Order: sequence, then structure tokens, then C-alpha cells
Amino acid sequence: MSVFAIGDIHLSFSTDKPMDIFSGWQDYESRLEKNWIRLVEPEDTVIIPGDISWALNLEDTKADFGFLDRLPGTKIIGKGNHDFWWDTLTKMNRFLEENGFTTIKFLFNNAYDVEDMAICGTRGWFFDDESDHAEKILNREVGRLKLSIEVAQKIGKELVVFLHYPPLTGEKICEPIMEVLIENNIKKCYYAHLHGNTINYAFKGIYKGIEFDLVSADALGFTPKLVTLSKKL
Repeated sequence: MSVFAIGDIHLSFSTDKPMDIFSGWQDYESRLEKNWIRLVEPEDTVIIPGDISWALNLEDTKADFGFLDRLPGTKIIGKGNHDFWWDTLTKMNRFLEENGFTTIKFLFNNAYDVEDMAICGTRGWFFDDESDHAEKILNREVGRLKLSIEVAQKIGKELVVFLHYPPLTGEKICEPIMEVLIENNIKKCYYAHLHGNTINYAFKGIYKGIEFDLVSADALGFTPKLVTLSKKL
């Protein structure tokens, strides 16, 4: 059994939000489906760290979640900056049950035991947001990351963190998020969010003992990426 990751799939089967207006996104749903079916087996797990659907409310995600549910494997979904449909865990789980979506789970103040990994994470936040509410949002995300890590530590396997926002690029660092990763001895972190030209700013490598990698859909050519544990650092 394998674990894969791919973020920012930006499905819009129920909304008028075409992604093919952007370079490289032509026919992306079909490409994603084809690559997914080629690689992922029913017993595998795919982590999707945010920006799953353009829907504005949970009910309107039905077609998008139906598309995901039909694909092979278990999907663990985190929140992205465009997931405006996101709700309480209770409401989202009830929605899955009511619609018969059996292969989807949410990463939200919790963690999952998957193969030889403890999967944890949160959305994260910008490095340089100077708005009045930025500190409050960042502190909340730091708290959620800590909670998810605490749950993951009880699993007793190597922790692998998934964030939507990158905790660092080649030029900037989100220090509060980075501090949590370092303090908890995290060795592997995957993130998404970066598209198009901003992919050039992605940091992929080792920083302060943590191995980082980008898994946004267009950066991966709409192909789920195999998740591995940390290198021997």
C-alpha cells in the first residue's frame, strides 16, 4: 500500500470557475483522473492539502466530492485558502455520510495512522500578511498545527506534516509555523498553494533538519506524488 499527495486540484463541477483560462490547466480534470487511476490502487491513500473545490458552500461540493470518491484510494483532505465551503468537522462528516462518500476524510485538528506514518497538519498562513486580523489567524493555525501534531504523536510513528501554505520559500519563512515544526522534531513536510510562476519560489530541500516538498497539482503535472518518509538526516 502506498501514500500519495497532490494539492490544489480546484474542482468546479458545480460552479462556474474554469481553471483552463490559466496556462497549463487545459483539460486538467481528465488529466488528473487519468494519472490518478494509473498510479493509485484502491488500498492506497492520497493526501490533498487544500484547495479542493471552488464551491462556496458544502452542498455545492457534491459533484466535486463525487468525482473524488469515485477515484481509487482513501482521500485525506486538508483546508486551503479557497475552500470556502469548509465547515465544522461534525457537519462535514455528516455530509459525507448522507451522500454515501466513503473514501474521503478530513484533516482538521486530528491525525491519521497511514502505513508507517502519522499524517498531520493544517492550512497555515501567509508569511507577510500585515492586515489587522493576520496575527489572530496565524495564531489559530499554529494552535491547530500543534493539536494535530499532539494527536499524531500518540500514534507512535514518524510524523509527516501537510500544510496548504508553504512554511518557507527561497526568500521568506513563516517563523511561527517553522518553530512548531522544529520544536516537534518534524523531519518531513509537504505543502501546496504555489502555482504558475510562483512555483519558481518553492523551497524543495532540507532546512534545519526538515525536508520540504511542493505538491501543488500544476507543479506535479496533475500527477499524484508518492509520499516518503524523511531521509536519514
